[in-house]
Amino acid sequence: MGVVVIFLALLVFVFSTFWVANISSDYRMVTSMTPQALKSNISHSAHPPPKPQPKPIALTCGNQTTAPICQRQVSASAVPSRPPTMPRSSASCPDYFRWIYEDLRPWETTGITREMVGSARKFATFRLVVLDGRVYVEHYGGGFQTRDVFTLWGLLQLANRYPGRIPNLELMFNCNDTPSIKSADHRSSPPPPLFRYCKDDKTLDIVFPDWSFWGWAEVNIKPWRTLSKELEEGNRIVKWRDREPYAYWKGNPWVSDGRSDLMRCNVSKHHDWNARLYALNWDSEKNQGYKNSNLASQCKYRYKIFVEGRAWSVSNKYMLACDSPALFVRTHFHDFFSRGLMPGLHYWPIREDDKCSSIKFAVDWGNKHQEEAEAMGRVGSRHMKEEVKMEYVYDYMLHLLIQYGKLLRYKPTVPEKATEFCLESVACPATGIVKKLLMESMEKWTEEAEPCRIPPPFNPEELQEIMERKANVLKQVESWEGKKG
Repeated sequence: MGVVVIFLALLVFVFSTFWVANISSDYRMVTSMTPQALKSNISHSAHPPPKPQPKPIALTCGNQTTAPICQRQVSASAVPSRPPTMPRSSASCPDYFRWIYEDLRPWETTGITREMVGSARKFATFRLVVLDGRVYVEHYGGGFQTRDVFTLWGLLQLANRYPGRIPNLELMFNCNDTPSIKSADHRSSPPPPLFRYCKDDKTLDIVFPDWSFWGWAEVNIKPWRTLSKELEEGNRIVKWRDREPYAYWKGNPWVSDGRSDLMRCNVSKHHDWNARLYALNWDSEKNQGYKNSNLASQCKYRYKIFVEGRAWSVSNKYMLACDSPALFVRTHFHDFFSRGLMPGLHYWPIREDDKCSSIKFAVDWGNKHQEEAEAMGRVGSRHMKEEVKMEYVYDYMLHLLIQYGKLLRYKPTVPEKATEFCLESVACPATGIVKKLLMESMEKWTEEAEPCRIPPPFNPEELQEIMERKANVLKQVESWEGKKG
């Protein structure tokens, strides 16, 4: 009874500014974190202005025996007459777009010079240059699996979805996990601008959507547009209250100490921590046709555990999309959208130093307070469906590149060793599952309407408030766990 009282008090006093007490009969859940986010959320569901007729995007491979040569030109009519930074009236972007300004803040006063970009060369997997809508790439090697292929494919989809709108720019990209640019090394001078998939509080890498949004060939994961629909359908197979009343995780436990430590929480003859954990060997899974790793069929448990790998993990979006409360073991790294997540609203925080008892407490609490737990699962799932849909992934990419392009203090040129990239040069030579995923994730039409409107930057007080809210929720949950023990 005491825990229930504390929970209700937390709803009123801790979440009062971002948990709204207007609960619908369908979801019985909150809809927003702040009045500003509520306004943004309403605008997403309002009727958008009519869009101009889109144009089809063609891909023709023919019977070529050599790598296709990019010959497509961007016509003058495809380039908007007004700057792409002055959009017509459109829906506001989700609040996490505001972190774009924070990622680029190190160069706010100095701008970005050719020398700064060149200094990121030693960290980069590839150099990307966009000139007049055409894409050029210089590879340096060191990328893992086909991450570079699908990342570049995603950039090509952006260029075709919004023809002529990516500004002329040059950037360095690292396709590996762990961020490289340490804040402590650049307190008196601007850091090298380096794009990658994640960062932490001690690094200055520029965060960009990861390759798996267009598919992950090595583990047979479908593009996000396809998979998110399958997850939504999978959610309907078993109602939340009829699901197994445990916390579920399946993955590779050998990539980090945090994951290997999590396996201690598995059920045994001595303990039942309310966790059902499964190690997955991807080599064996591939040989068996990936029959045990279909993500859309894994929404059968009431709770899903997220734990980081070497750095962040692409699996966070799959955990959140399952209509089950996501139990996040304390995270250290952030991808482009996860900075907009709030503990207690989108997920339940799990202690890093005492995972097993923390998981057991979370599951016990959720099973006793099913209405609140089910609501949290739906908030997280709804967030992924509506706020991290592919339309917003592309808009995030576009806004980030536009803001980055504004900072360049020089006119980019095509590197001597660069190769032009286009749909044909990437897709036509591809084979097998890589080809399948490329085709499945290819944009079929241009987007003639404006992207969403990017919100203004955070002010220091807003950033401080966000950090304090997160810290307060973590302290409150730890307090509950302590009283339980």
